[in-house]
Amino acid sequence: MLEMIKKWFWYDWIMLGLRLITSVSLILTTIRFQEGLVLPLGIVIFWEIAAFFIPWVCLQLNYKYYLFTEILLFGGLCVHLTSLFPEAFPSFLVSVFLIAANSARLSYHWTAPATVLVIPGIFYVVSPNYSYWIMVIYYGLAYVMGFAFHLLTVNHRQNETIRKQNAVLEQYMSQIERITLAEERNRLSRELHDTVGHAYTSIIMGMEAFRSELATEKGIQRLDSLLELGRKSIEEVRGYLHQMESSEPSLSLVQSLQKLGDEFQEHAQVEVNFLAFGEESRLSRQAKMAFIRCLQESLTNAVRHGQATDITVSLQFGHQDTRLEVHDNGRGMEEWQEGFGMNAMKERAMNLQGQVLVYTKPGDGTLVTCTLPRQAEMENDLIQLMIVDDQPFIREGLQLLLDKYQDLKVVGSAEDGEQAVDLCGRLQPHVVLMDLDMPRMNGAEATKMIKQQWPHIRVLIITTFQDAEQALDLLRSGADGFLLKSAEPLELADTIRLVHRGGTLIDRGMSHEIFKKLDKSVDSTPLKATNDYDLTNREIEILQLVAKGLRYKTIASKLYLSDGTVRNYASSAYIKLGVSNKEEAVQKALESGIIEGQN
Repeated sequence: MLEMIKKWFWYDWIMLGLRLITSVSLILTTIRFQEGLVLPLGIVIFWEIAAFFIPWVCLQLNYKYYLFTEILLFGGLCVHLTSLFPEAFPSFLVSVFLIAANSARLSYHWTAPATVLVIPGIFYVVSPNYSYWIMVIYYGLAYVMGFAFHLLTVNHRQNETIRKQNAVLEQYMSQIERITLAEERNRLSRELHDTVGHAYTSIIMGMEAFRSELATEKGIQRLDSLLELGRKSIEEVRGYLHQMESSEPSLSLVQSLQKLGDEFQEHAQVEVNFLAFGEESRLSRQAKMAFIRCLQESLTNAVRHGQATDITVSLQFGHQDTRLEVHDNGRGMEEWQEGFGMNAMKERAMNLQGQVLVYTKPGDGTLVTCTLPRQAEMENDLIQLMIVDDQPFIREGLQLLLDKYQDLKVVGSAEDGEQAVDLCGRLQPHVVLMDLDMPRMNGAEATKMIKQQWPHIRVLIITTFQDAEQALDLLRSGADGFLLKSAEPLELADTIRLVHRGGTLIDRGMSHEIFKKLDKSVDSTPLKATNDYDLTNREIEILQLVAKGLRYKTIASKLYLSDGTVRNYASSAYIKLGVSNKEEAVQKALESGIIEGQN
């Protein structure tokens, strides 16, 4: 009740004042002329107090309840008093005004006749001292004035709603402009970084490859000078680009979301409560921008569509993920309809292996949850990499490309398989980027030895050619992914993160070749023992859910993974089982005892 009163405007207080003045005057007049009462004074006073409070309380709940109780209680009171004191009939004029002011939609069809024609008729019957038509004119004028007051209040409410919507839209556009400029600046910075970095890296690699063809000491010195100039130039370009990335002091995620909520509260005039739980972890720019966009869209939807007045924003930093929850007290929806903004939010989250969920119900408001997996970006959680390739300029080039990512660190490099196995024992890297064609010990043999001795070390094959036969053998031997050397730097970094988290990713073109190979050999593939398939716990879990008939999208929602991640896990499991589709995978997993049958 108090929350409703807080939302009152000046006209609501005017109507309450009119009711209060009328009721107080009626009580004082009744006390003055109590000798003429038929009922005891206490009963009449109680009736007058009830006629004031009950309709007023009903008005806060539903205007229809108010109309009925006002006519029955206050109208009945006025009829009773008019039967005793004929001069009391004007006391119902204020009620007629208020009934007209609070009527809406089809209620006019019965409140107007009831108050303008029926009530005066009753007054005339109980006390025919005044002309019926005179009373009809009085009550008709009161009803018309109340109707005009109603139009005034409706116009004021609409103007207030438009004003609030304009404030929300202006604030939204201001944020859109600011964030769009920041995104465009960062995008341009990244593209220039990748383009210039790739060009300089190619030049440096080419010079390194050209070193063996130089015959004179003077030529080698000149080449060393050019290499030093190239490395210095790329570092200077990186410095300029990092300065270009943001024109404002860098804010943490908590500070950014708090600022966004405060600005929205000021412009949209709604209560925004922000809470943060856990120790804040460093996030990538993409993750930070995803959370900012999610909060921005959720706040706007809460006011524009849900008509919310109170919004609670909570940010939770967990060990494995970061979760943003936006809960409003709006009207909610029977069925959620996703627009462009919500689809954009979900796409951002999916690109970061996260998800956005929406819960809404009429009367319960709306809850928007954005969850992103926590990336290893703290100093002691860096993804430690080892690069294995027989070409020096390839090793140096990959290191240059990966150095720009704060969560990736190259801790060692090897020029052949034997050296790779030796370094793995000493450095214990998280992920090994393994080339295949190398002297002394090739990448396939090195991968098998590494996985046998250190199963926790993830091995990502970086190759030039799509050899489906070799890829299939390596996957069965424990390789955790395949990627072509022609992949973009961002794709390479995202693949490393996915493999580090336990996922398996195979280049799309190579996966097609592998499945073609499986189609030809699936009938002749012998059944292997359960443990020989080397399925991870996550792959077995997804197979179990697939066996229940769940779709990839449903599994992704159930396991808090993206649709693409689930498909990658499933593809890896199919390859390890030597099958080409989910039906064959389920059948083989059941026969091998990997998963349990459904009753």
